[in-house]
Amino acid sequence: MKNKTKKISFLGIATSVALILAYIEAILPPIWTAVPGIKVGLPNLIIILILYRFGFKEAVIVSGIRLIIVTILFGNAMTLAYSVAGAVLSLLVMGILKKTDKFSTVGVSIVGAVCHNLGQIIVAIFLFDTVQIGYYMIVLAITGTIAGVFIGVGSSLLLRRTENLKI
Repeated sequence: MKNKTKKISFLGIATSVALILAYIEAILPPIWTAVPGIKVGLPNLIIILILYRFGFKEAVIVSGIRLIIVTILFGNAMTLAYSVAGAVLSLLVMGILKKTDKFSTVGVSIVGAVCHNLGQIIVAIFLFDTVQIGYYMIVLAITGTIAGVFIGVGSSLLLRRTENLKI
């Protein structure tokens, strides 16, 4: 019972940290104003930490709670649609890659970031009824790879720093 309480407490704190990181990212100026929608994905530091420390189910729960709260605080139905599509595809692929044990945390993060962008592009194609939006995926794949490296390295550091926690 004590371990379950610790786990739930840790996941609650992790969700709060992911929310804070989402807020920080929301108030930061755009990384590159010429290319809209590019973000580093700071909350994914926490999602990857949870994926590796606890598992897929817990990562989905933390990500889902974060998405709902962030949408209520900073977004709308459109941001929810894009975020959910990106998060679902990203988490599914990251969960599969992690399970194979053939990819590093950085590799999983890179593929997750690119898949997140792909999920968003798929939603945009359906919403705007044009496949030409898909060309934007070229830019998003490049920026997603860069962001994925940054988040993957950060997640690796977090995992090493938290490996002695008794949860």
